[in-house]
Amino acid sequence: MPRRSYALSKPRDFSVIDAGTGKAVPGAAIPVVCERIRHYRMKIGMGRMAFASAVQVSGNAVSNWETGRTRPDINLIPAICEALRISPCQLFEMEDPGRDYSEEEQQLVSLYRGLSAGNRRALRLLAGSLKDAQLGDACPDITVLRFMEKGLAAGTGDPSEFEERGRPIYLYTSPLISRADYVFPVSGDSMEPEYHDGDLVLVQAIPEGPELQHGETGAFIKGNEQFIKVYEEKGLRSLNPNYPFMNFSDTDETVYLIGRVIGTVDRERDLADDGDAEKYLRIHDGL
Repeated sequence: MPRRSYALSKPRDFSVIDAGTGKAVPGAAIPVVCERIRHYRMKIGMGRMAFASAVQVSGNAVSNWETGRTRPDINLIPAICEALRISPCQLFEMEDPGRDYSEEEQQLVSLYRGLSAGNRRALRLLAGSLKDAQLGDACPDITVLRFMEKGLAAGTGDPSEFEERGRPIYLYTSPLISRADYVFPVSGDSMEPEYHDGDLVLVQAIPEGPELQHGETGAFIKGNEQFIKVYEEKGLRSLNPNYPFMNFSDTDETVYLIGRVIGTVDRERDLADDGDAEKYLRIHDGL
């Protein structure tokens, strides 16, 4: 009898047979997360053992994930995503709401995830500095002065407390405003027709500027009152003739000179709007 020879057959894919129909039952689909682990691992050219080491699991565990026999523990998802340089949304094939990144932005995210913790922090600081610089470019030039809205405490008459009572006022910088130190509100009509009730006047501090000369208008404090008047040799004069001359010799209270009135604030042109004032504070106060 001729000798029978045997050929090795190729491995066959075995499937489960339904006893009722005699047909093969399709195998269970590999979970999306398992397929995508292998997909992204291969995409970045990372070997299975290198990936296992990065996630701190065994090579067999990775093999079981990628074939769908088991799924990774939920606690390992952050480490898996970091090793594969992807987000959890990418890993689970989910839409990432609010993150419609361009290809260039995705590349930057990928580069960021490849940096060490120290370099990531350095990059964040650099990005913050660039953003502040850009914000500064978009913010108009602003000058901050002290707005003296209220008088001093009754009976004090001490100019050393004067600055403490002012609050910041934000004005768009101009040659005139840059010379000023304070903003005073005008109360009443004693300085009409040049200054009206409710006007805001710019005051240059003395001795920051030249000494106040006779005939110039200044800002003064007497007792608990602050006001603007024309400075004369013997006293203070109102522009409105209906108000009497204030002789220095007729008062027992000391009259303190705060500064020279150099102009008025144009509310429409000079007052910074809230948005620009907020930008200024964020840039200069680190908010």
